[in-house]
Amino acid sequence: MKNTLIIAGVLSAFAVSAHAQSSVTLYGSLDAGIVYANNAGGHAAWNQGSGALSDTYFGLKGSEDLGGGLHAIFTLENGFNLNNGKNTENNTMFNRQAFVGLQSDRFGTVTLGRQYDSMVDYLSPLSEAGSGYGNNMAAHPFDNDNLDHSFSIKNSVKYQSANYAGFKFGGLYGFSNDAGQFSNNRAWSVGASYNRGPLNAAASYMQINNSIGQNNNKQNGAVNAGNGNNFNLTAQTQRTMGAGVNYAYGPATVGFVWTHTQYENLLAGSDNAGSNFVVPTGTNLHLDNFELNGSYALTPALALNASYTFTNGKLKSSTGSTDPKWHTVSLQADYSLSKRTDVYVEGVYQHASGSFGEGRENVAMINTLSPSTSQNQIAATVGMRHRF
Repeated sequence: MKNTLIIAGVLSAFAVSAHAQSSVTLYGSLDAGIVYANNAGGHAAWNQGSGALSDTYFGLKGSEDLGGGLHAIFTLENGFNLNNGKNTENNTMFNRQAFVGLQSDRFGTVTLGRQYDSMVDYLSPLSEAGSGYGNNMAAHPFDNDNLDHSFSIKNSVKYQSANYAGFKFGGLYGFSNDAGQFSNNRAWSVGASYNRGPLNAAASYMQINNSIGQNNNKQNGAVNAGNGNNFNLTAQTQRTMGAGVNYAYGPATVGFVWTHTQYENLLAGSDNAGSNFVVPTGTNLHLDNFELNGSYALTPALALNASYTFTNGKLKSSTGSTDPKWHTVSLQADYSLSKRTDVYVEGVYQHASGSFGEGRENVAMINTLSPSTSQNQIAATVGMRHRF
């Protein structure tokens, strides 16, 4: 009997040890508020909003210690609308991320599945939309550089390096998964960042080939266009690059981000919110975004955040060239009730100028809202966010 008790105790010790080397974590963010827009599709609108600042999602992530600094990891992440519980992408459960891989403390991480590209991994944290404060309404028009995580890359293999004295780098390749059409609906990206003391800098590049089109690989390829709540454009080729830097001094942080996106031979443009605004097809659209952002912690609980973005567009078609432009200003106050829960108030103003081809006046289009029918749009929101 005594030996039996000893053996049982030893086995229990091993079980506790094995359990301690593995972990599974439930995490997520819930964001809800009241949103006002002075012109959304031609009408003033009051709405209960989901994700006006931060995306609403939940996920599971896990890690198993394999020994020698090697870990098996996974992530499953679902985005949804808090107002009605619907997924942000139809017929897809883990519509944000779903991957498994190996992580080495010394050499970095290799993962396979659905994942975000290098624009999101490296440059997005320096932007107003992708920063820790989160600000979806401050994203650049159409979220043309994906700094606001509008889409992730399916069928992808990703490498991310370990942290070498503040320097990190990585890349991603998304397969078309279509026999005989290797280049149809594929994507790739690379990026790097440096974070040392108060300085943070990053640069990245992304390219998408034939994301959608006639007789193309629409369902199984690397990208599904038009998912989520954002206005999206698709083209035969999309090239996006950018760089940014921010500097922290005491309670203040100031940053600058530049991105350049080239849509070659636009194939489609549609507004998921139902506006009549449609982007002309068969044209080339180049967009440069120049963003200045900053934050200031008045107290440990109260922070003020602001950003200004000038977006300069060049659109060329068979009927001529136009120069659509947007000016976007965002002001936000955020008060933390705890480490996980905060309340916020925000105002956003956007002014558009120029035309968008075929003699049509360019219009304002604040992210997450239906485009205005005029060159100006004003929005305000007050809400609550809980992270777990």
